[in-house]
Amino acid sequence: MKKIVFLTGTRADYGKIKSLMKKIEEHKKFELYIFVTGMHLLSKYGSTYKEIEKDGFKNIYKYINQKANAHMDIILSNTILGFSNYVSEIKPDMIVVHGDRLEALAGAIVGAFNNIKVAHIEGGEVSGTIDESIRHAITKFSHIHFVANEEAKKRVIQLGEREDSIYIIGSPDIDIMASDNLPTLEYVKEHYEIDFENYAIFIYHPVTTEVHKLKENIKNVVDALIKSNKNYVVIYPNNDEGSEIILNEYKRFKYNSHFKIFPSIRFENFLTLLKNCDFMIGNSSAGVRETGVYGIPSIDIGNRQQGRYDLNKSKHIVHVNNDSVEILNAIKNINKMNVTTQLLFGDGKSDEKFIKILESSKVWEKQYQKKFIDILDTTELINSETA
Repeated sequence: MKKIVFLTGTRADYGKIKSLMKKIEEHKKFELYIFVTGMHLLSKYGSTYKEIEKDGFKNIYKYINQKANAHMDIILSNTILGFSNYVSEIKPDMIVVHGDRLEALAGAIVGAFNNIKVAHIEGGEVSGTIDESIRHAITKFSHIHFVANEEAKKRVIQLGEREDSIYIIGSPDIDIMASDNLPTLEYVKEHYEIDFENYAIFIYHPVTTEVHKLKENIKNVVDALIKSNKNYVVIYPNNDEGSEIILNEYKRFKYNSHFKIFPSIRFENFLTLLKNCDFMIGNSSAGVRETGVYGIPSIDIGNRQQGRYDLNKSKHIVHVNNDSVEILNAIKNINKMNVTTQLLFGDGKSDEKFIKILESSKVWEKQYQKKFIDILDTTELINSETA
C-alpha cells in the first residue's frame, strides 16, 4: 500500500480536501495519514481538529506550530521542522497540500527536499496579498498539480511546469457543496442557536500587505454593518498577522442582537447557512467561489481578492472599497441583483477524478528532478504533436 499524507492547517483547506481524503481512506491500495496543524490546534479558533476526528479519520497526527501573535516566518520554520520529523518516521510515498497557506508551503518544501512526491491542489489561481506568492512557490516545489479549471492550468504552465503533470479535476469543495447529505437549515440554526429568519454571512480576513491600514479599514466595515440594521452570522478571520485588530473591533458586536459571532463553523453547516443566506459580505474567497456556485449575491470588500474574478463574468459580486458609505450602499442595493449559479470550478466529481489519476501508474513514474519548461518549448511541443 502506498502511504499518502494530507497536510491541513485551517478549517478552510480541510473542507476543500475532505472528499479527496475519504477516497484515499476507502481505497485498498492507499493508506491515509493526516498531519493536522495551524489554526486547527488553536482553542481561540474553535479547536477545529475535533471536526477531523468526528469525521472518523484514522492516523491523525496533531502538531502545534505556533503561539499567539507569532510571525509567519517563525510559523513556517516551526512547521517545516515538525513535518520533516513526521515524514522521516512515516516515510510516505506522496504528500498532498492545498492552496496558498504557509503550512502547505512547509509541506511542499519538506517533500521536495526529501524526494517525496508532492501533489498540489488548486494551484494556478490568483490569491492576492502574500498568499499569491505562497501559492506559486508551492507550485514550483510540487511535482503533480490538480487544478480547478483550464485557466488555472494555463497559469501553472506559465510558471514553467510540464503540461503532463497538470490535471484538471475541479475544486474539491464543490463535491461537498453538491452533496445531498448537507444538514438542514433547521438543524444548523438550532445547533448554533441562530434565531434569525433572514441573515447575511460576514467573514473578513487581514490583508497582510496592508496591516498598517487594517485598524481604519475594519472600523469602517463594522460601522457599515451596524448601521445597516440587518442580521449577520459573523465568523472569525484566519490567524494571519492583524487578526487581533479585527477581533478587537468585533467587540462592538457583543451586545447587538443583529450579530451572532463564531470562532468557526463546521464546513457542511457553513455551506447550509451560505446556501440559505440573503448575501455574503467581506473579503473571503468563499465570497467569490462558493457564492457563485450557489447563486448567492456577494459584496467583496477591498483588494484581498483582487484579480481573482472578473466583474463582467462574476455577476453575483459587487466590489467596494473599505469605505463605510460604499459598503452601506452596496448592502442596501444587494437584493436588486439578478444572480445565477456559475460552474467555473468543476462538476462536483473532483474526488472521483483525483482517485482515478492516482490509480494510474503514470503518476507514480514521474521523476523528482524538475526542469523549467519555457513557454516557447510548450508551443513547439504542441505544434509538433498537431502537425
